[in-house]
Amino acid sequence: MAGSKSATIKRLIKYALKGRTQLIVALLMLLVSVGTELAGPLVAKQLIDVHISGIERPWYATQADDQYTVAYGGEKRKRGDHFEEGEARGPEARIFQVGSDYYFIPSAVAFDGSRELLSDGRVQITKGQETAAYEAQRLSKAQLYQFFKPELAGLIKLCWYYFALILLSAVFAYGQRYFLQASSNRIIRTMRRDVFGHINKLPVKYFDNLPAGKIVSRITNDTEAIRELYVTVLANFFTGTIYMLGIFGALFVLNVKLAAICLFIVPILVVWVIVYGKIAQKYNRVIRTTLSEINGRINESIQGMGIIRAFRKEKKMEQEFEAFNEENLRYKQKMLSLNSLTGHNLVNVIRNAAYVALIYYFAGGTLTTPGGFVTLGVLYAFVDYLNRLFQPIVNIVNQLPNLETALVSAERVFVLLDEEGVDVADEHMPRYQGNVKFDNVTFAYKEGENVLKNINFEAKQGQTVALIGHTGSGKSSIINLLFRFYDVDQGRITIDGADIRQMPKQTMREHMGIVLQDPFLFTGTIASNVSMNDPRITRERIEQALKDVGSEQVLKNLPSGIDEPVIEKGTTLSAGQRQLISFARALAFDPAILILDEATSNIDTETEALIQSALEVVKKGRTTFVIAHRLSTIKNADLILVLDRGEIVERGNHETLMARGGKYYQMYQLQQGESAAEKEQATQANQQPAASAGQSVYSV
Repeated sequence: MAGSKSATIKRLIKYALKGRTQLIVALLMLLVSVGTELAGPLVAKQLIDVHISGIERPWYATQADDQYTVAYGGEKRKRGDHFEEGEARGPEARIFQVGSDYYFIPSAVAFDGSRELLSDGRVQITKGQETAAYEAQRLSKAQLYQFFKPELAGLIKLCWYYFALILLSAVFAYGQRYFLQASSNRIIRTMRRDVFGHINKLPVKYFDNLPAGKIVSRITNDTEAIRELYVTVLANFFTGTIYMLGIFGALFVLNVKLAAICLFIVPILVVWVIVYGKIAQKYNRVIRTTLSEINGRINESIQGMGIIRAFRKEKKMEQEFEAFNEENLRYKQKMLSLNSLTGHNLVNVIRNAAYVALIYYFAGGTLTTPGGFVTLGVLYAFVDYLNRLFQPIVNIVNQLPNLETALVSAERVFVLLDEEGVDVADEHMPRYQGNVKFDNVTFAYKEGENVLKNINFEAKQGQTVALIGHTGSGKSSIINLLFRFYDVDQGRITIDGADIRQMPKQTMREHMGIVLQDPFLFTGTIASNVSMNDPRITRERIEQALKDVGSEQVLKNLPSGIDEPVIEKGTTLSAGQRQLISFARALAFDPAILILDEATSNIDTETEALIQSALEVVKKGRTTFVIAHRLSTIKNADLILVLDRGEIVERGNHETLMARGGKYYQMYQLQQGESAAEKEQATQANQQPAASAGQSVYSV
């Protein structure tokens, strides 16, 4: 499982590298965005330590008169960190905050610690067992402002820096989000194109056991889940990693011991991600599978709505749908419980543990121990960074469900892409004559269950070969092999003496046309369905093909003629109209081999007669294979093959087979008898009203 996940991640990375330019730009902008945002607390630390709490640094008497000089008590004073190198310094003084007030101490202070105002006005400082008291003067607001005034310029400058950093961070955050999404959209476009293109390469047998809804789910739902991986998950994981590295780096700069204490977060997060991933992957695999089943059921229900209602199976279909829907809900509830258990609650526990460690550290007197002094600015920056540290953790945790969903979806997509297919050939070959030969062909859809056994026959150019037999006798299998929807297990099939397995499938089919029993029409117009949007098929050729199959009478009543819109599967057209369009489509491409797979079984007698008449014209010069149940339609065939259980039991033309008196003769006589019976019933039905009327008159 782990190997499968790592392989999936590697393939996702390969797809990401296809859009690496925008991706790299996005990640670089992300680095700038994170860097500028993390610089904020350092600016705030400088602002607090230098320009606000810096007032408590030593002040010295001076003769200078510059922007940092403050007049107080008849003397000019300047803070020690503003003296130039070599500049003379007078006696030291300090300013300390005691409670909410500030006091000026006109002398040096031996140590700093907790402060207390005595009743005689002195300020007492206590550090451990040491205590010292100093004469002090309370500063008024105006006096205090004079000491702060030299810092205002620097304070305002840092505020502008801080604002500029926020603005810069916002601009680059927008840029990285835009480029990351643009890159992700292109990656998913490429992936969908690859999946859809690969579907066209897969053999027909792949689709025998996989419903269309499941394939659609992989192209749409699963790839959309993968898009979220690139857009949201990648951004949060990468941002979170950069944030955490930057924050830990800043923490170590501020205070090594405090930062080391907080490192316990890292192994917890790693273990968390690994354990969560193992559990969530199992749940997500079931969720995606059931969602695929749901899509399959919906597709099947829509396609078979007429049959479902005709046989009153609505409740049954609802029950089958609900079974998958319920299982999907059950595992989503499990995912919800897992996310709730390992979500914000666990983050809060870790956050509180970090704060406890911080409080314990300071409670041990670290603020006053030699060498361990922490300034107010450092403390502020540390707490700020600690708060910021948990935001990327929350973001990473929140994206764990999306990560596992995307990995499962990617695994399903890659399974489809790994199915062996055949590249679509773009080259063209000269139109062959159409001499077809089946040489000792044996074939089975499932191993050991042969549906064709030692099939031998030859069809010459311009001949019509009819295939007849009971259902399951192998008629359609012969056509499937000829079209190379499947390849033979034994023997070979040749066209003009060349083994068709040596020809590219698409190239070979360029000169073949097929008309199915239930023709499929695509969304568009009648003209686009005839030409299949092939630029080589001109409008004149479309019109001629429709004319050749005698479609003028059937299609003439349509408002827009051959530009009449066609919706999915052509449901707004009659069966006869769809079949005529299918015939015209096959003829427009001028095939050397024409295959009619029970093409007239679903149309009325009048339309069938129309098509039969047209076919006599269009068959000339083409090798035509006809699968038919109505034997009356193949009386003129040059060769009739009678199949039974995968074997050719009789062959010859109509007269020869009738004279033989075998299976073909029996089938023909049976159909003729049924036809005569149907005519007699129709005659009786037409005469019945007249007889009833006569009886009524006679009774009166």
